[in-house]
Amino acid sequence: MLPVTMSKVEKTEMVDKARAIILCLGDKVLWDVTKEPTATSTWSKLESLYMTKSLAHRKFLKQKLYSFKMVESKTIMELLTEFKKILDDLENVEVHLEDEDKVILLLCDLKDHLNLSRIPCYMEKKALSP
Repeated sequence: MLPVTMSKVEKTEMVDKARAIILCLGDKVLWDVTKEPTATSTWSKLESLYMTKSLAHRKFLKQKLYSFKMVESKTIMELLTEFKKILDDLENVEVHLEDEDKVILLLCDLKDHLNLSRIPCYMEKKALSP
């Protein structure tokens, strides 16, 4: 139930946003929140399920990033989307990486995947400075 102090326009916007969230959910996630009666409770449930900021979760996400490998069966766009999702997940749990570090990780793996010997990996060329 929306507060009576909200204008009709604000209520409409909020309902539209809630519908957009629900439309973006995958089947598995949708089943996790299907019994939630309101957008607020749905959002809270999603946060409790997927936005864990525990040390174990941050460690899991970091391992996922550092072990990320490009797979021959996927397109470059699929791989870049997957890489970006990992970075977004890390940002959501307040793990911040410098842009330079993100590029280094991606280029080193891209170089191996595409067998591009002309793109030297930054880490091979130069010692990292403090």
